[in-house]
Amino acid sequence: MSIDLILAKVVNEARSGLVPDALAFWYSLIIERTRALCSEELRDKVSVEQDEILPMKFRLNVSKRAVPLLLKVIDDALGEMPYSTRLYFETVYNIVAEEYRKAGGVL
Repeated sequence: MSIDLILAKVVNEARSGLVPDALAFWYSLIIERTRALCSEELRDKVSVEQDEILPMKFRLNVSKRAVPLLLKVIDDALGEMPYSTRLYFETVYNIVAEEYRKAGGVL
């Protein structure tokens, strides 16, 4: 395989991973898996909202008690994601973990 084909494949994969639809898919998958791990009382306290005007903007709403489960699900899903999507969700993971620690949570 030539270097041009390899580079084209890498660029196409990067493009396909950072589109609003791809991110929305992964967010919905992560939320679904997190809810499956949560107790009944926490399931309604785990959600994500996509901004209608800015489709690359998402609002993650998670109960403090569900944050460790969410982080576990994100960590488990990273291996399944395309490269650019994985980088995005690694950043989401780090932000959520940092905010959780600031709020007094221990991971």
